[in-house]
Amino acid sequence: MFRNIAAALEQAGCSLDDVVRVRYFLVEASLFEQVAPIFGQYFKTARPAATAIVCGLVDARMKIEIEVTARRRAWS
Repeated sequence: MFRNIAAALEQAGCSLDDVVRVRYFLVEASLFEQVAPIFGQYFKTARPAATAIVCGLVDARMKIEIEVTARRRAWS
């Protein structure tokens, strides 16, 4: 899941370390306990503001959707 996010950020001149906001859309609240440590690994440097939302997703096969906002650093 983070492979796609990292690739999109790279195209914009950013990385996971530039993420300032994350929204997690989960189909079950119980999934948060499973995924929280994984998010911590990927965002240990950035430490973005985060919101977890429990909701239904359009595709029933999906269990999680992640939305990030990153800040592009000024070029030197």
